[in-house]
Amino acid sequence: MGFNYGVSHIASVLKGAGHEVGFWQLCEDIEPLPSQEQFLARIAAEKPDILAFSVVTNQWPYTQMLASWARKAYSIPFVIGGIHTLAGVHEILQTGLFDYVFRGECEEAFAEFVQRLAQGRSVDDVRNLAFIHNGSVKINPVRPLPDLAKLPPKDYQSMDFQRMIDAKKGWVGLMASRGCPFSCTYCFNHVMVKTYKDDLQCGFKRLNYMRRFSVERMIQEIEYLQKNYRNINTFIFDDDLFTFDRAYVKEFCDAYKKACGIPFVVNGHVGFFDRQCAEALAAANCKIVKFGVESGSPKIRSSILNRHMSNEHIVEAIRIVGENGMHSSVFLIIGFPHETREDLFQTIELMGKARPGRFRWTYFFPFPGTQAHQISLDGGYINLDKMNDMKNFTDQSCLEFGPEHDLLLRKVGRIMPWFVNAHSDLPVADFYAEKTEKILAMNEDEWNKASPGLLEQDGEYSRRFSQRGLLHYAIKYNRFMGVLSDYFLSEVE
Repeated sequence: MGFNYGVSHIASVLKGAGHEVGFWQLCEDIEPLPSQEQFLARIAAEKPDILAFSVVTNQWPYTQMLASWARKAYSIPFVIGGIHTLAGVHEILQTGLFDYVFRGECEEAFAEFVQRLAQGRSVDDVRNLAFIHNGSVKINPVRPLPDLAKLPPKDYQSMDFQRMIDAKKGWVGLMASRGCPFSCTYCFNHVMVKTYKDDLQCGFKRLNYMRRFSVERMIQEIEYLQKNYRNINTFIFDDDLFTFDRAYVKEFCDAYKKACGIPFVVNGHVGFFDRQCAEALAAANCKIVKFGVESGSPKIRSSILNRHMSNEHIVEAIRIVGENGMHSSVFLIIGFPHETREDLFQTIELMGKARPGRFRWTYFFPFPGTQAHQISLDGGYINLDKMNDMKNFTDQSCLEFGPEHDLLLRKVGRIMPWFVNAHSDLPVADFYAEKTEKILAMNEDEWNKASPGLLEQDGEYSRRFSQRGLLHYAIKYNRFMGVLSDYFLSEVE
């Protein structure tokens, strides 16, 4: 249900060049997914000259179905972009469902492509483009990354944006920058950087991968949204690393608190976060700072993830957030290749020690093209059938470690807050230690019988402890988020 930042800029560039744009965000949390008849009827009503899809990896199987429906009815060019295309060009084109594939950031490239088609000119040398030529896949090099200062404002009008605001209960996404300075093995950034460095024959510095919209422009966008849309109650910055540049953070916070009183949320990094940064954010009405921790095991972070930080720095960053009156949020992943039982419990124990305001967990997913995908392949962990059928990372893993560890991952993935409570110094620790010991002792049949009722039990235990004023983690807001009770009880009050 997230906002499509790149697509909104592409739409704006196209409109500025005199083209018409229609956009349909297919997401069951906004409206039911369409039947084949409904999908084709919408396309017929739009009468497009080009049908284009923006796709991440887990959407690829569904995208193939949609494209196969439309292929039977339309002979217009079918185009696909989005992060999945960086690693999937050959697979995509070999399906025969798409005529053209775009790689990378394509505001300028797609606009040139559309303009050439409109003029009846060849598109064969458009950069960022891939297609079948004489029976073989032809992949054109990418062009330099767009200069953000030259991009027009996002096209919100095409996005049915008010519906999205309401579906997200007033949370509105913004993006003040593009790029990330890190090369985590499981993330697309290192794939993106390598693609551009190889094609442009340049180093990271000349690539200018880290780019920011000016503070003035961000404030203008925020003021525009407040003026034109209703029910906005929180801005959430989806930048990979909002706190990377201290000077920018301070300049933005000084401007924001003069222009807007709406709370906001940012992504931080424990290596680029200190008391000065926290004070600036808090003074501007930042309410939540999110950190990607992923694993509490230093071994897994360094040898598998290429994330170099210490548990001490993680604990310290979370403490600084709390001392400045903000709420800390931590991203966790379980089920990494080569992750042992000890590694898994180091993650649990770190959360019990650091005590963030909330933590959100998923199972590891090996995105094709990433180094972590290759590590998983080399280790023989991936079940390809599971991987191809998965729609999310929260219900199951597509890696297999053997029956014993697979069962352990299912248990922790179902009810992680109980394990964190049990490994903390919270007043409920002994209660949850007893519960988790029973869970760990269950065989697969016993677990399958007990598992469906655990979320209801979690709610009941939480109500009981809340009435007694006992601090604890409980599952709140979605089934894969553990939240400290002082936060969700303050919201009720």
